[in-house]
Amino acid sequence: MKRLALPFAKTLKNFHPLKQYFFQNRWPLAIGLLSLLLVDFLQLLIPLVIKSAINLLTAQNPTVQILFQKGLTIFGIALLIALFRYIWRHLILGHSRKVEQNLRNRLFSHVQTLSPSFYQRTKTGDLMARAINDINAIRMATGIGLVALTDGTVLGVAAIGFMLSINVKLTLISLIPAPIIVIFTKIITRRLASGFESVQRTFSDLTERVREAFAGIRVIKAYGRESWEYDKIEEQGRHYVSVNMNLAKSLALFFPMMAIFTNLGLAIVIWLGGRLTILGDMTTGDFVAFISYLNLLTWPMMAMGWVTNLVQRGSASMRRINQILEEVPEIRDEDDAPSEDFYQIKGKIEIRALSYKYPGQNTNALKDLRLRIDPGETVALVGRVGSGKSTLLNAIPRLLDVPPASVFADDIDIREIPLKTLRGNIGFVTQETFLFSDTIRNNVVFGREGISDDELKSVLQTADIFEDVCTLDKGLETRLGERGMTLSGGQRQRLTIARAIVNSPPILILDDALSMVDTRTEERILSRILELRQNRTNLIVSHRASTIIRADRIFVLDQGELVEEGTHDELMDKGGLYTTLYKEQLIFQELEMGAM
Repeated sequence: MKRLALPFAKTLKNFHPLKQYFFQNRWPLAIGLLSLLLVDFLQLLIPLVIKSAINLLTAQNPTVQILFQKGLTIFGIALLIALFRYIWRHLILGHSRKVEQNLRNRLFSHVQTLSPSFYQRTKTGDLMARAINDINAIRMATGIGLVALTDGTVLGVAAIGFMLSINVKLTLISLIPAPIIVIFTKIITRRLASGFESVQRTFSDLTERVREAFAGIRVIKAYGRESWEYDKIEEQGRHYVSVNMNLAKSLALFFPMMAIFTNLGLAIVIWLGGRLTILGDMTTGDFVAFISYLNLLTWPMMAMGWVTNLVQRGSASMRRINQILEEVPEIRDEDDAPSEDFYQIKGKIEIRALSYKYPGQNTNALKDLRLRIDPGETVALVGRVGSGKSTLLNAIPRLLDVPPASVFADDIDIREIPLKTLRGNIGFVTQETFLFSDTIRNNVVFGREGISDDELKSVLQTADIFEDVCTLDKGLETRLGERGMTLSGGQRQRLTIARAIVNSPPILILDDALSMVDTRTEERILSRILELRQNRTNLIVSHRASTIIRADRIFVLDQGELVEEGTHDELMDKGGLYTTLYKEQLIFQELEMGAM
């Protein structure tokens, strides 16, 4: 496999989206960098003080007072270094935490705007890995990586400058290993770039595998397949370790080689510099100061490797984050869309020649569909499995990217209505119930303001769940388990119905929303909903005959087409597909009632 080689300029270009955060935090960052430079400057002064003290010792004319002053000077410099080091660590590392926070918020905010199709092709574990592991790598690059880059560059250049001031020839000789380090670094970073990308990608796969195992733990335990699932996780873990070990080989080679070359320079200085000192061409103080500066230069040499490590890892992670940030939602407001509160939807729905095909499918889920629902009307959608009922219901709140001029709300193309306005006027209970790991109150209110306890009690009674809530230890404040699994399937469905009707939306969509309750309970709940929602539009999908006949009109779908339309009595008189479906459901309903 050919390894990916990224020029350093391109590597840094991946960090461009972070520019705004650096600008927002520019003053604390500037003070932090200034403090870092002051620490470097103070570190460079210590060898000069040591040089002066040693020269006094070799001249054999020091006094105790002078040596005490030299020691006190070094101690004072150390105190200042400690102070300014605290400042830069607080401000620069604090800056990296703010970058982490802002980037995570930006990523989450953007991901929420993406269309359902994005989630169909993107694993949840991959998103979790990017939001945690990748952002952490970016934090390291923008925090300690920035420190090492600045500190290493400034300290290295300054140390070389002081070394040149002591002895030019010895400086040039001691820097002979430097070009070798540069070449070696360029070679190794090419391998690191692709290595970090592979590690992050493999971590995403492992995260998704573990997430899926936890989410499906009930099924795993029900079938007694714990060992089988363990083997899958273990295999994925071994692959993750293998990829990490390949990267570790490059890193393991890098730092020892850096240590060899930097210490090679020290060996040269001791050999040649010692001779110069013996011959009297260099004072002992200069020799010790030169070695001190060379030791200071060791850190920038090592920092080069560390910075390369952090920047390459951060760049690989930032590239993965950018892939998400560059995703454009298929379903979004038009550029000239009006403000969110421009219109209050009344409830009229019209479908005009709607055809829709899911990506990757050969046939249309909906074919030239035409129908009209008047404000305040209750309609039922009937059809066999796969007839297009759910597709039609998902098209109304624009959860699908429907063609222009095909779906209208109050004679306005839904593509021209702001998404927040459109969806804020629709209560939608899908086939798959979903509750959050939060209190019952928060699951029903769902962040909406102005809902009183009396209104909350009313909708819970309408959904026939209020008495069940009262039996819980903390009532409305009871915290549910993951996905609401502490409740039964019927209780979860009734809570989602309460959530959908709590703000009395102009349009209510119930997509087989009471399939987990018995027929009598469904009839009772539906009666309460229709009584509460008089003069409001309701769309209902149900497989129970007792529910279907309550509708003002019934639309019968077959293979994505509207084949029949009318009231229950009108459709029964036709003796078509509806009659067949109704009789089938009537038999199932009688069997269900008989089993109770």
